[in-house]
Amino acid sequence: MNTTASSVDISVVVPVYNSEATLEPLTERILAVLAQMGKSGEIIFVDDGSSDGSWEVLENLAIHHPANVVAVQLRRNFGQHNAIMCGFGEVRGSIVVTMDDDLQNPPEEITKLVGALENSQYDVIYAQYGKRYHAGWRNFGSRTVQAFYRYIFQTDISPNSFRALRSELLPELLNYQLNYTYIDGLLNWCTTRIGAVRVKHAAREVGRSGYSVKTLLLLALNVFTNFSIMPLQLVSVMGVLIALLGLMGAVFYLVQYAVAQIVVPGFATIVIVILVVGGAQMLALGIIGEYLGRLHLNMNRKPQYIVRQRRGRPVARTFVAAQKIQEPDIDA
Repeated sequence: MNTTASSVDISVVVPVYNSEATLEPLTERILAVLAQMGKSGEIIFVDDGSSDGSWEVLENLAIHHPANVVAVQLRRNFGQHNAIMCGFGEVRGSIVVTMDDDLQNPPEEITKLVGALENSQYDVIYAQYGKRYHAGWRNFGSRTVQAFYRYIFQTDISPNSFRALRSELLPELLNYQLNYTYIDGLLNWCTTRIGAVRVKHAAREVGRSGYSVKTLLLLALNVFTNFSIMPLQLVSVMGVLIALLGLMGAVFYLVQYAVAQIVVPGFATIVIVILVVGGAQMLALGIIGEYLGRLHLNMNRKPQYIVRQRRGRPVARTFVAAQKIQEPDIDA
């Protein structure tokens, strides 16, 4: 949280990707909700490498709402979680809300998230939906990632991008300077006081989701490889099972050979053994290689994000995470 500049009650962090049509109504609705709540607030937009006119819209919003809007443009697409980490570095509010840019997270539901946080001992509150208006494949992918999360962290909470958290957690989050970022896992590392509240989910009116099957699969891979060694443990278990099966097979064929039951060695048996064992070895090497590859990239200090330019109020941070590459600020 920033205290060198005037603080606010609520900071709303919004990663942006190809959503020029929704940014103006999203801004107006968020500001209206904050006013209705009687809270001072700000909106921090992070343009995550959009290829449409999103940045031009954000520049205009920062000009027309200089006290309430900060716009940051990244040099390329770094991913939603990395963009949110960039937004966290701009926060001045005592409560931070993160949400999508497509209006499927209704800004009016911010009231429920903030109210649940303020009236409890929780450090993080997640939105929980009765019905999600996504395509079937997207819902399936999201549920898969959430199932991995619940299994790894042993919780009943299903994480998503619409969340409210106390700004006291931000210094610990920003200490994480590696590239493979998964904010929900970092939050679970920081606190176990995590709750949820039921909110509405709106149908998409314009544009299309920035998530693809590939993106969701990579996110699921991040959950496993960054916060768990379970894949390596599964490989170990698989290796033990295959070794036991191989030993049993060897004993069986040795006995058969001893009693002269085998006249011609079985070609099919040899092929099957080679394929099974070879496939298991390749799978094991692939999983180990994934861990080693991530370690290599993180050791090389691959940047979490790189800022191209910024619009809005002057930068005022009490906590600045190192290794973030940024050009000089350009204030509106």
